[in-house]
Formats: sequence, structure tokens, C-alpha cells
Amino acid sequence: MAEVKVPRIKLGSQGLQVSAQGLGCMGMSAFYGPPKPEPDMINLVHHAINTGITFLDTSDIYGPHTNEILLGKALKGGMREKVELATKFGISYADGKMGVFGDPEYVRASCEGSLKRLDVDCIDLYYQHRIDTRVPIEVTMGELKKLVEEGKIKYVGLSEASASTIRRAHAVLPITAVQLEWSLWSRDVEEEIIPTCRELGIGIVAYSPLGRGFFSSGAKMIDNLPDGDFRKMLPRFQPENVEHNQKLYNRVNDIAARKGCTPSQLALAWVHHQGSDVCPIPGTTKIENFNQNIGALSVKLSAEDMAELEAIASADAVKGDRYSNAASTWENSETPPLSSWKAT
Repeated sequence: MAEVKVPRIKLGSQGLQVSAQGLGCMGMSAFYGPPKPEPDMINLVHHAINTGITFLDTSDIYGPHTNEILLGKALKGGMREKVELATKFGISYADGKMGVFGDPEYVRASCEGSLKRLDVDCIDLYYQHRIDTRVPIEVTMGELKKLVEEGKIKYVGLSEASASTIRRAHAVLPITAVQLEWSLWSRDVEEEIIPTCRELGIGIVAYSPLGRGFFSSGAKMIDNLPDGDFRKMLPRFQPENVEHNQKLYNRVNDIAARKGCTPSQLALAWVHHQGSDVCPIPGTTKIENFNQNIGALSVKLSAEDMAELEAIASADAVKGDRYSNAASTWENSETPPLSSWKAT
């Protein structure tokens, strides 16, 4: 692989700078089948950092907890100083049911837990992973503001938040980044959320930019998913939708062949070409896939290329919702007015 120089970008308006591509670490420990061997994953993280990727993304729910512990180990020996570390709070599972929490006590306890597991003094970017629709966003942000003032976190982000929730949060404390699903088959954020972020000077972090791996090999990848991989439950990966969605992959594959790159590199390059305020965070557990993802930074797309891709990736090109649980999405992230809150 030819060496790729990884540029740095400004994320948001508060001073955070990160590598133009990040590394999503979730699949190393959770949700995409059994946890991968720890030494291999530490080796992968070190390889990413040595290649120029400095923006690492995790969450307390990945494992739960084990992904943060893994990163804490990987960042020993001088590696911590080389990276921008992002983690998240807000999701908890009990008796197999997902709960979302944003009350001040939970926010603080979650932050303290993440600091301990990561074995760091400060988290660079701390996201609310999902929005608690029982707690006014101003209340959650108020506690995050205290944690910033105490030096426990540097910057604050939101994940899967609506435009109005982003505005209300930003009025309490400037939001540095909004994490959202953005790819050739997830473009619903382009209508309102992306413009809101840009209006407010908020950075955009695109998760699942490869369609949870779909743009690597299309429907074939579904046959190779291990037991326990939660993608098997997602609507877009169900048999009744896969055949339709394969058509989009085939067309992306055709354009990639013409451009001399892989379909996944093309899909990732499309996200990169959305602007210098966008940082995609593809995840992987294999060094060869990581190297291929880095190669996307070298793929140049013309205005004509972008228009062609956007024409084939229209709303009707994809069948199936992003999640089987509607509570997981920004469309369901409105919180009560602050006037309704009574602290207990």
C-alpha cells in the first residue's frame, strides 16, 4: 500500500483537532460477534496510531465496559499523548432491555467509570450516546458543563440527536461534535441535522460510513456474520430487503471499478468529500481492512462522480430502517422543556 498522509481537521469551533479519519473500536469488543483477541486489537490500535489515525471512538456500553478497558491498555507507554479519545455515556442494558439515561447523577457516575476504565485523567470528547427523552437536555448539559469545568472532559458531543435537541444543548454549552450515521445508504441527516451543525459550527462524526460493512462486499457479508452479531437483526440485512439493497452495492461496485478503487473505499471517500468538518470513523478488527480504509483518503471524486453516486443512492435505493428499535434514532430524541424538570 502506498503511504497515505492522514490530514488533520478541526472538529467543531472549540479547538479540537483530530485525524481526518477516526477508528471506531466497538467491533473489537461487542455487538459484531465474539470479542476479538486482546493482543491483536492492541496491535491494531497501535498500527492505526503509527499510521496517523489519532481519533479513537469507544463507549461504556461496548462490552459493556470491556472496550474502554482494552483502549486503556492500548494507550499505555506514551500512546495516550498521541490520540484524541472519545467515549460515550447514556445507554444501559438490564434484563436484556435497553435503557437511556441523562440525569445528572448518572452522567457523573458514567464519566467517573469511563475515566477509571480508560485509566486517563481526562476524556477528550465525551458524547451523550442516546438522548434521554425524560430529562430536559439542558439538565444533562448542565452536568456535562460541570465536568468540563472540573477538567474531567475537554469537549462535549451528542449522538443521534435531533436538530432542536442540538440547538437547546448548544445554548447551554457549545457542542463540539454530533455523531450520526451517514453513508451512501443513510442520508436522512442531510435535510436538517447537517445544516444545523454547520450553522452552529459543530463538527460532524459519521459512524457506520461503510453501511456496517455492507459496502465492503454487499449481501455476501451477511452470510459470513458470526453468531451473536447484532447486524443479523437489523431491518436492512433481512432477506426481504437484501436483494433490493444489493442493487445499490452493485452500482457502487461498478463505479469503484471504473475509479480503480474498492467499493468500500469509494463509499468512504464519498463521506470524506462531504466537507472538511466531517470525520468518518470506520471500524474494523483486521489490519488489512484498516489499510484499505486508509486508502480512501487518496480517492479523488469529481463533482460528476459525487452527483452520480448521489443519484444512485437516493432514498428509494434502500429498503429497511436503520434500527429495529425506533428509540435508537435521532427522530425520537426530543426532551421535555426545562420548566417541567423537578430535580429529585
